[in-house]
Amino acid sequence: MRNLIEFLARQHHWFVFVLLEAISLTLLFSYNNYQSSVWFSSANVVVGRIYDWSSQLEHFFSLTKVNEELTARNIALEEKISDLSEKLTTVTKDSSYVKDSLLLPVQEMKLIPAKVVSNSIIRPDNLMTINKGSKDGVKKDMGVVCGTGVVGIVYLVSPQYSVVIPLLNTKSNISCKIENREYFGYLIWQGGATDIAYLDDIPRHARFKLNENIVTSGYSSIFPPGIKVGKILHVYNSADGVSYRLSIKLSTNFSTLRDVSVVDNTAMKERIELMRAASDSLEAK
Repeated sequence: MRNLIEFLARQHHWFVFVLLEAISLTLLFSYNNYQSSVWFSSANVVVGRIYDWSSQLEHFFSLTKVNEELTARNIALEEKISDLSEKLTTVTKDSSYVKDSLLLPVQEMKLIPAKVVSNSIIRPDNLMTINKGSKDGVKKDMGVVCGTGVVGIVYLVSPQYSVVIPLLNTKSNISCKIENREYFGYLIWQGGATDIAYLDDIPRHARFKLNENIVTSGYSSIFPPGIKVGKILHVYNSADGVSYRLSIKLSTNFSTLRDVSVVDNTAMKERIELMRAASDSLEAK
């Protein structure tokens, strides 16, 4: 202990120097707009890269878990392929129509692969950072998905990184429907459990069963129709008694999420904007 005190006494001028430097830099960046903007721009890049390195290290130690998830996804994909093959066999009499109708949505949609480098799940308004930005074609309000379903919507974009509002955010609001039944509502998260959300505004005349799939409705330019969101757990009456509220078991595990894709659905967005412009024009006449 005495040696430590003697060392600090001998080197005290260096500690005073470092303290004064820290104070001067804090004052410089706090009260000068130019230096402040340079600092924040540099800090964003540095913090983003630190998140990236940390995420890579964490991923290295979780490869076994990742392999298990990939195996499960492959099994699910094989089941979907088998189901699609059976459906195609029954409807290929008009092959040209079937081919065009199946390929058109795929041709109009582009997926931008990305890695999750920062993620929170315990706050009311969680955010997620991915390692793709404007230089990769990512734009604000693009949808984000993963192998198991919907993840969220892009909120902010820098050249190399993007911030995503995930489903686990109380400000998230996504149009969804009951698969193959066309009854749609709006998915929200109210905090708490990270695997449960709620689908509101399902009409009282709707007929459905527990454990049926909930998918994206396709009524916006953000997500194409049919992307899995989760399964129906319970059915409740809405506060006003006019509609149903469904509790949904989310298909995406946000606590282990790493690989995602950003959905560039530009063609669908263009069509929706054109239809909206036409509708506004007719109303103005």
